[in-house]
Amino acid sequence: MNRLLILAVLLLTLSVETPAFSADFLKGLNAYRVGDYTTAMHQWKPLAENRGFSSYFYSKRDVINAQYNLGVMYANGRGVPKDDETAVKWYTLAAKQGLTSAQYNLGVMYANGRGVPKDDETAVRWYTLAAKQGDTIAQYNLGVMYADGRGVPKDDETAVKWYTLAAELGLASAQYSLGAMYDAGRGVPKDDETAVRWYTLAAKQGLTSAQYNLGAMYDAGRGVPKDDETAVRWYTLAAEQGYAVAQSSLGMMYANGRGVSKDDETAVKWYTLAAKQGDTIAQYNLGVMYANGRGVPKD
Repeated sequence: MNRLLILAVLLLTLSVETPAFSADFLKGLNAYRVGDYTTAMHQWKPLAENRGFSSYFYSKRDVINAQYNLGVMYANGRGVPKDDETAVKWYTLAAKQGLTSAQYNLGVMYANGRGVPKDDETAVRWYTLAAKQGDTIAQYNLGVMYADGRGVPKDDETAVKWYTLAAELGLASAQYSLGAMYDAGRGVPKDDETAVRWYTLAAKQGLTSAQYNLGAMYDAGRGVPKDDETAVRWYTLAAEQGYAVAQSSLGMMYANGRGVSKDDETAVKWYTLAAKQGDTIAQYNLGVMYANGRGVPKD
């Protein structure tokens, strides 16, 4: 049902509530933004190693953020050969000093066994530190770990707690996952209307799994009045983005004239797309269409 989100991008947003970065750090940042990774590394590495460069006016904040940024560069092979072990080294230095993004990225490295042996318990520890500082993706990933029992005992109520925090801050994956928890009655009483509310928020952000699930809720009349046309609209949005189960469901809507005019050729189109992705229901339905010559020559 859920999947962990990937590494964060380089931290570029500066807080107006904190002191300005040093000239050396900003020179590296500006170079990074235009793809001049060699200059960025040249500026940030002395700061990360806590050595002065062209200016002696730099702060602990410069050092920590330079360490984090070097981790990003090594993790992604930007200006240096890709090296997950070195990325982990720099993330760890910044994470131990409380930098939220570094704590989150370090959790991802442990969760995926990148640069370190895979260790879900350690991943949970770093996700927790970042989540408690309000990092929405860390909150979501921590919810996944509790929902799946990875690195912690399986605990749906705690998963719901973390999903809710991230969902209320607008993270689409968390909104979808929270909807799924209400849909299934995991960690909360089963509540189709609340599931629909969270699916809708995620679907409006373009998340295909939420668009499909929302379509299915309208299709079945769960949490909302049954509405085939609205089901088709949501299935279509997900299907057009390549979501196989939505393509299969959309094919059925066209084959049966539900929410749209009956159209066997369009049904075959959607069944074919889903079938090629391995959707077994679409494969069966496509076979039926060929067997009966519906939308294609009988074959």
